[in-house]
Order: sequence, then C-alpha cells, then structure tokens
Amino acid sequence: MWLFQPLQERQTRLFLAVLLLALLLVSLANLLLPAAHPLHVSTYTVTLLGKYLSYALLAVAVDLVWGYLGILSLGHGAFFALGGYAMGMYLMRQIGDRGVYGHPELPDFMVFLNWDSLPWYWAGFDMAWFAFAMVLLAPGLLALVFGFLAFRSRVTGVYLSIITQALTFALMLAFFRNEMGFGGNNGLTDFRELLGFDLRADGTRVGLFIASGIALALGYWLCRAIVLSKLGRVCMASRDAQARTRFIGYRVERVQLFVFVVSAMLAGVAGALYVPQVGIINPSEFSPLFSIEIVVWVALGGRATLYGAVIGALLVNYAKTVFTGVMPDAWLFALGGLFVVATVLLPKGIAGVLAHRRSITAPKEASA
Repeated sequence: MWLFQPLQERQTRLFLAVLLLALLLVSLANLLLPAAHPLHVSTYTVTLLGKYLSYALLAVAVDLVWGYLGILSLGHGAFFALGGYAMGMYLMRQIGDRGVYGHPELPDFMVFLNWDSLPWYWAGFDMAWFAFAMVLLAPGLLALVFGFLAFRSRVTGVYLSIITQALTFALMLAFFRNEMGFGGNNGLTDFRELLGFDLRADGTRVGLFIASGIALALGYWLCRAIVLSKLGRVCMASRDAQARTRFIGYRVERVQLFVFVVSAMLAGVAGALYVPQVGIINPSEFSPLFSIEIVVWVALGGRATLYGAVIGALLVNYAKTVFTGVMPDAWLFALGGLFVVATVLLPKGIAGVLAHRRSITAPKEASA
C-alpha cells in the first residue's frame, strides 16, 4: 500500500525514530526528574520545543508544495493562522463565565465592544469535534477555492507567489478590524483549558508537546507517502516540465490543487497546535513577513527533502530565540544574514550538505 511505502526508506525510519525518542526523553526529563537535577527540562523549555515542532510541521507543508510542485507559496501563514483561529475560538468558548465580565457565552472582547450575541460563525465552537473539524476545513476550503481559480487560470511562477502574498495580506487587514468578531488587533487570548485539562498545568504542556511531535511525525509520513507515490512523480514532472506533463495527458491543475489543499490542511493543524502552547492568536500571524520567514526555514534546511524543512525550522527558530534575547533590535538583520549566507554557501541547504557527505563516504565504505 502506498501509505506504508515510506517505512521502507532508511531516511524515514531514522527521522521517525529520532523524533519519537526525543519526545520520550524530553517528556520523562520534565515529569520524572526534580527541578534541581542537571538533566531536568523545564516546562518553559517543553513549551518552547512544542512551538518549534508546530513550526516544523508548517515548514513540511510548505516544502511539499514548493519543493515537489514548484509552487512558491508566500501565503501559507494564512492557512496556519486560520487553523489557529479555529482552535482559539474553541478555547475562548471554554472560558464561559470565568472571564473578566463573567458573561456565560460572549468572550470578554465582545462584551467590551457591546455585542449582544455571538456571530453565526461562532456557532458550534463550544464543541471540540466541530472546532477540530474546522481546523482542517477552514484552511482546506480556502486553499480549494483559491487553488481552483489560480491553477485553472494557469497562474504560475512569481505571479502565483504575489497572489498568495496578497491573499494573506488581505486576510490580515480583515482580521485587524473589530467588526470581524475575532478580537481585532488583540486577537484571542486568556485561554484556560483544553478538553477539560488546565493549560497552565505541567502535564498539559507536556501533552501538547507530545501531540505536536506526533502530528509532525504523521504529517511527515503523509507527505513522504505522497512524494513516493505515482502522484508524487507527477508532481515532480509538472515542477520540472509542466507543458510536457500536460502533453502526455495528465491534468496538472488537479494534481496541484489536491497537493495544495493537503498542504494547507497540514498548516492548519500546525496553527491549532501552536495556539494553546503560545496562549494567543492575533492577526500578525497573517503577516506576509511570517510567510516569507517560513520559506527561509525551508531554503536553509533544504528544499524538496522534507526532513530538511524540519531542520531549517528548528534551527532558525532556535536562533531567533537566542538573537531576540541577545540583540532584540537587530535579530531581523541576523536572520537576513543567515539566509544570505545559506543561499551563497549552501545552495541546497543543510540537507544538501548531508547528502553530499553521504555520497562521498558511501563509495569509501563500499570499497573497504
């Protein structure tokens, strides 16, 4: 079966083993070791690592369309944010009368703005299954409509990238408006619990970290299965020679649309996992700058490798954490410099360097 084909790869087995081992060790180091122990991992660090893993899933989603379809999407931040808002709306409904104004149904920001009742599009978000379904459906439907119109019109190259960037910029402007009913520039925050578990508890934080890791493992597995299937080969053919692929009879726009929607839904899941760990979702997640930053992660790690996207996301966000502490006013310059150096010295990213080293050592091992 095509879904289990990635398990035949040593690369996939190694990636999943390392990821699951890291999840186990970090979780045990937080829950079992006392705070004074040198190997103890603090809850803050666990939350930070969980955020990195959600970013890594987002990077894998972008690499699927950029690396294997040749579509440079500068709007995946929109799909990430929509998934985050779907989760945030559910978490806001769970607060109930424990909010500042004590209203049993309306979130605090709606009471402050003198709203009389919940908007119709908030209906159902008090139920977990509905909210989790919307985490997939909201970005998936947006990608379906956008992709259908763009791919049917055969918009490609830089024009498609500009349109995706315009999409996320338009959504950012819309969500900044208080009239939209999503909290305006403050967004959604002050979350209390998820599925009955206190979000401030250490066990819940570890659970979210593990959930982020499992989602990354499943997302990577799914993307790898798509890449190794016949669908993946058509994707790469359309990336390298779209006109020829059409000429031999493949409906390229259908392939592009399917993979684009899958990628958007993975980005939505990443956003949903990100929100309860960070504790806020606001329109800044729609920022075109954020979508460009995601592309930097993939380029640094290595395009069209999937695992390279994970490496890039983890490395850049760790560097971002360090730089914002050391040089808070200049970390963007450090990030830009990192991208320039990687582009000039590592055109195929970190994954390309690792592949080159394996290609050198393999003949030596064979001859020995």
